[in-house]
Amino acid sequence: MPKVVANESHAAASQDDCKGASRGRSWGLLVTAGVGGTLVALYAVVLPFVTPALRRVCLPFVPATSTQIQNVLRMLENRSGSLVDIGSGDGRIVIAAAKMGFKAVGYELNPWLVWYSRYRAWRDGVHHNTRFYISDLWKVSFSCYTNVVVFGVPQMMPQLEKKLEEELECNARIIACRFPFPCWIPDHSTGEGINTVWAYDLKHSRGCETKRLEISPETKS
Repeated sequence: MPKVVANESHAAASQDDCKGASRGRSWGLLVTAGVGGTLVALYAVVLPFVTPALRRVCLPFVPATSTQIQNVLRMLENRSGSLVDIGSGDGRIVIAAAKMGFKAVGYELNPWLVWYSRYRAWRDGVHHNTRFYISDLWKVSFSCYTNVVVFGVPQMMPQLEKKLEEELECNARIIACRFPFPCWIPDHSTGEGINTVWAYDLKHSRGCETKRLEISPETKS
């Protein structure tokens, strides 16, 4: 009889060991799945912010300061028509312009920032006058806009200057923040340091007024 009891005790202990090992494996799988899921989620969130640094022209997200926004709005006084913010980030320029009455559009490559911009526009009650698109600025035509805002970096300004000059109409105004365009001479500027804003009226940069004067009947006679 003692021998039978010993065998039963040994079997019970072995069963308990198996259950413990099984529970251990289950916890291990849960921890591994949790860590893996966290890493994937972190990768999905961080990747859109890191990707710009890997592009030929790095355009990182740096939020506009309140002073920069006020300087941009000052350059938009007495202006009308549509507005586009190239590299709109979290949408604060587009939203501020919409509050001034502009139909404002933002182009941004980072999807998280675009979704957040749409939420902010809805929260501030200007979602009917704003649009935000996930797009590469080099693949977009800006020909339909009369007011263009750019928060650029020095490496991109020469190429962007050429693109805008080819696409925009003569009545367009381009507002550059932080860094000016290399060839255009600004018609207006305000602010100091990183808060400096330059405004370029394309009719002056292109000499549109001079061209019109040359072909007018009064000039010919």
